[in-house]
This record gives sequence, structure tokens and C-alpha cells, in this order.
Amino acid sequence: MSEVKHYGVFQFKPGVTAEQIDECFAEMRGMVGKIPGLLEVIHGPYDSLEGLNEDFTHGFIMTFDSAESRDAYLPHEEHERVKNVVVPRLERVIVFDFEWPRQ
Repeated sequence: MSEVKHYGVFQFKPGVTAEQIDECFAEMRGMVGKIPGLLEVIHGPYDSLEGLNEDFTHGFIMTFDSAESRDAYLPHEEHERVKNVVVPRLERVIVFDFEWPRQ
């Protein structure tokens, strides 16, 4: 069986405060335990001298126990509620998923 890593990067709109950014990620972390199969949400600000972030300032990684759980998460009412907090604050977002063999 494989886990699914669902990761993305955010560029927040001008004027979005650090407190609002913290609220976005708190809401995302809060989905763990409310959405079946969502095992973990980790996140942080961009932190590299490489400079290849193209104005994206924050990233996240969600781990799901299966592709089926990830698929059920997408339309889940809690995910929709959290999107209503996060998405209006975003200028751009990129999300990418891949399967990872369970260790």
C-alpha cells in the first residue's frame, strides 16, 4: 500500500497579515482527525538561499493513508469550509500529489 503526499505552495495576496497566514495553517492542521485518512499536515515558510520559489512564500505537505482517502477529502465538507478561509487570501497556489510506499 502507498500513502499519498499532497503538497503545495502558496503566494498570499498583498496585505495578508502574518496572523491571517497562521490562521490558514491552523485551519489546515485542524482537518486532521476530522477527515478520515488524513494523517498529517506540515507546513512552513520558504527558507532557502537558492531563490527558486517564484514569489511563493509558504509550503505544505499533507499525508493521506491512501489515494481513496485523498479522493474523499477533496469534496469533504470540512475541506470546503477550510478552503473558504484560505483561498480568498491567496494570489496563487500550486498543488501536486504523488504516491509514496508506506514504510
